[in-house]
Amino acid sequence: MESKASPMDPFEMQDNSKKSNKPKYSKFTQQELPACKPLLTPAIVISAFLLVGILFVPIGLASLSASQEIVELIDRYDTNCGPITDKVGYIQDSKTNKSCTRTLTVPKHMKSPIQIYYQIGDFYQNHRRYVKSRSDKQLLYKDAAHLTKDCDPEGYSADGAPIVPCGLVAWSLFNDTYTISVNKKAIEVNKKDIAWQSDKNKKFGNDVYPRNFQNGNLIGGAKLNASIPLSEQEDLIVWMRTAALPTFRKLYGRIETDIMANDQLTVVIQNNYNTYSFGGSKALVLSTTSWIGGKNKFIGVAYLIVGGLCLFLALVFVVLYMFKPRTLGDPSFLSWNRDTLDYLN
Repeated sequence: MESKASPMDPFEMQDNSKKSNKPKYSKFTQQELPACKPLLTPAIVISAFLLVGILFVPIGLASLSASQEIVELIDRYDTNCGPITDKVGYIQDSKTNKSCTRTLTVPKHMKSPIQIYYQIGDFYQNHRRYVKSRSDKQLLYKDAAHLTKDCDPEGYSADGAPIVPCGLVAWSLFNDTYTISVNKKAIEVNKKDIAWQSDKNKKFGNDVYPRNFQNGNLIGGAKLNASIPLSEQEDLIVWMRTAALPTFRKLYGRIETDIMANDQLTVVIQNNYNTYSFGGSKALVLSTTSWIGGKNKFIGVAYLIVGGLCLFLALVFVVLYMFKPRTLGDPSFLSWNRDTLDYLN
């Protein structure tokens, strides 16, 4: 005889569905994964603070010492190179001679290589519209000259041809120049290898050449040599790496010879770049370098503060442990036990 299948109890079906929806056991959800759970005994805490302090204090002293050895000359020239009144009209007049001579005295011996920077103040290169006004594909690929969508208002020239490189970042390229002599003897400024090698190789094409640059409705900063590919236009590459802060320095070149103390530096400046329209500032900076880079006291001071604070905390914990020792894991210090003891007393 054939047996008939008995109908499934609806309550049993409901129980089975509940069982199937039950989450599976997981060590992750139950927080049972292997983990490091150090027991912070007084000895471990004091030792950790001592170790950090002993390491950080010498690093801070070494950083401060290296920063003190750096010789740095800063000369702000925008206020003295130009007329007292109507500086905007002066800088915008292309027929005016903008040559300016500055004389500086070297306070200490400057070892080569000596870095030459231009420093600009109150120039917000991090402004969103300014940063976005460029075409990275156009800078890298020869066939991408037409990609000027993000470059407004400097995407096309007056006759409608695409500008290469386009955008406000390239358009505002710094165009002041410096000619330097030491004790009335001209010295060469090396402008090679001032840009990051990764930028030259990966962001600027060696077969991309400037086209229609500074031929738009507004004339901006420096002009580019149309016969040199963008990957070799290092002044442009340095400028296109936009700064995060309103006051910044960018590398102009290097002096490959030593300059002695009390030598007279004569700098002939072509004061072309317009910072007067927006109330900015310009300065020439000559600086030596060390293993921490340029002059920077912040790193050394920060290490000293952190190291000193750790040593101070280690001393405080040692004093507390000596005068008010406490048994590790003593249950009498639990809040509910303390309340009970206070009530009994």
